[in-house]
Amino acid sequence: MIKHFSGVFSRSFYSSVLFFTLLITLGACRNDPAEIKMLTEPGSFSVDKAFGITGIYSKNGVVKTRLYAKEYIKDASALNPYTDLNKNIKVEFYSDSGLLQSTLTADSLRYYEGQGNAIVWGNVKIVTTKGEELRTDELIWSRNNQKIFTEKQVKITTGTEVLMGNGMEANQDFTWYQILNTKGSVAVNKGEVPKD
Repeated sequence: MIKHFSGVFSRSFYSSVLFFTLLITLGACRNDPAEIKMLTEPGSFSVDKAFGITGIYSKNGVVKTRLYAKEYIKDASALNPYTDLNKNIKVEFYSDSGLLQSTLTADSLRYYEGQGNAIVWGNVKIVTTKGEELRTDELIWSRNNQKIFTEKQVKITTGTEVLMGNGMEANQDFTWYQILNTKGSVAVNKGEVPKD
């Protein structure tokens, strides 16, 4: 009888010790309110960064755009959420049949996801497979209008002429364009087009 009582006593004693140890351990855990606030505030995990990225956009299994950038930054908590591509970007545009149509290079690109607009700036250059070339400091693409435009100085080189001016409008595949304030044009023979 005594043996049975001591077994019950020891089980309840150990249970009590375990319970109090657990209470003491839980009581010792503290969280710094400043750390909790920093981790739970909106926007604390909103900036994504990556380096050396390649992006591919395809439609119906056909590649439409291929993009390369050394730096990718996405800020989802900004007033107008955006994605930045920096440090020598390159974008290749393909036709519906998968053929390369044109290549854009620039220093940086910012894409506003909500509006669907993109701004490309710094040594902007578009070269088409026809040999046409556009150079400017900034281009803006409007998804809603499906147009490219700029108010900056532009230089367009074709196989037969060099066109210069301030401001330009074009459709997004660059098959039509208009220089708004023409500074002049120079007719040249094919193969004699100046590079700069």
